[in-house]
Amino acid sequence: MAIPAIIAGIAEPILSSTDAAIVGNMDTYSTESLAAVGIVGAFLSMLIWILGQTRSAISTIISQNLGAGKLEDIKVLPAQAIFFNILLSFVFLGGTYFFVDEIFTFLNAEGMVLDLSIDYYNIRVWGFPLTLFTFAIFGIFRGLQNTFWPMLVAIAGALINIGLDIILVYGVEGMIDPMGVKGAAWASLLSQAVMAIMALIFLLVKTNVSLRLRFPLHPEINRLVSMSLNLFARSFSLNVALVIAVKEATALGTANIAAHTIAVNIWLFTAFFIDGYGAAGNLLSGRLLGAKDYKKLWILTKRVNTYNLFVAGLLMIACTVGYTFAGELFTNEDIVLKAFYSVFFIVILIQPLNSIAFTLDAIFKGLGEMAYLRNTLLGATFLGFVPMVYFGKWMHWELKGIWYAFVVWMVFRASALCIKYYNSYYKLAKNA
Repeated sequence: MAIPAIIAGIAEPILSSTDAAIVGNMDTYSTESLAAVGIVGAFLSMLIWILGQTRSAISTIISQNLGAGKLEDIKVLPAQAIFFNILLSFVFLGGTYFFVDEIFTFLNAEGMVLDLSIDYYNIRVWGFPLTLFTFAIFGIFRGLQNTFWPMLVAIAGALINIGLDIILVYGVEGMIDPMGVKGAAWASLLSQAVMAIMALIFLLVKTNVSLRLRFPLHPEINRLVSMSLNLFARSFSLNVALVIAVKEATALGTANIAAHTIAVNIWLFTAFFIDGYGAAGNLLSGRLLGAKDYKKLWILTKRVNTYNLFVAGLLMIACTVGYTFAGELFTNEDIVLKAFYSVFFIVILIQPLNSIAFTLDAIFKGLGEMAYLRNTLLGATFLGFVPMVYFGKWMHWELKGIWYAFVVWMVFRASALCIKYYNSYYKLAKNA
């Protein structure tokens, strides 16, 4: 389960990372374009991560019912969950589309960066419902313990996005005029459309899941909504941290937000890479909880954490060896590269903390501990990250201060999850 989940996971941030890398290497306005993609990418990621948490709620409920041998009892739930996701996407799309100028102005975008941000957003935002639709189907597949088909969808989306980025951003002489940032947005939107269509076809062909919406609502829809609301609050607090980071980096100037965009894209790439084994832990923990097999749950937790710490070590080595190459992949502007290299070492050193936090986070989702995950992120963000960001600002640490805040954030998250697991599930395993 883990290998396909890793591939599918790293394909998701490739969509934004490819846009950033391609526009960051344009001959003109590359720094401003990179900054715009970073600002819009952070905002869209916030919306997608908040609403996309229904994927985890869907997979948790399906996997727990699978483990308890009650899968037939929830056959009407998937269609209702998908409809719920699509409805949410249009509500939030309508609530943001007409205030895009104000939103990016709040994030300290101005002048050309603001104009490019609006151009990029007004096209790419229409992929939002498509992404949530795809995520809902991924949640169904994950609940059924299948990560292979989501992997194929994600690979196809990433490859299409890369190809279209090159063609539309740079243009094809005599055929297609260079479109710059707008081309990157169209590339992402078209790849998201292909992913949605592929996911739908795989669901219809490879499973017995019905997409016919039937009433009354299944009783589990209440638990789905409850889990989703807790995960919304969790993701909201998570994205408060990411948006504040973008806002403060933008206030430091165009070069710094461009550098921060590179660092965040690499951090997200490694995070999704680590999350592959976490996804396997998520699926299996739900099934083991449904079967009340606490001893195997503890064995699973140890193994997945061990695997992910090893993965984190490999990522640290790869990033250290490719320290210079990582920056040059995204831009050739010396001032941006200097700012990026000043914080990249923090992105590398934070990997073991990411490993523990993301692994346990995924396992707790499978166990249905959404309320605790919500409280952990609220505490990490508002008691750890936010105070540290503004302390760093007071100390004039500039971009480093933002990334020191991320370290505090991850220490808080990893520690809280370790304590909870020990006090609850480890003791259950020892007493079983």
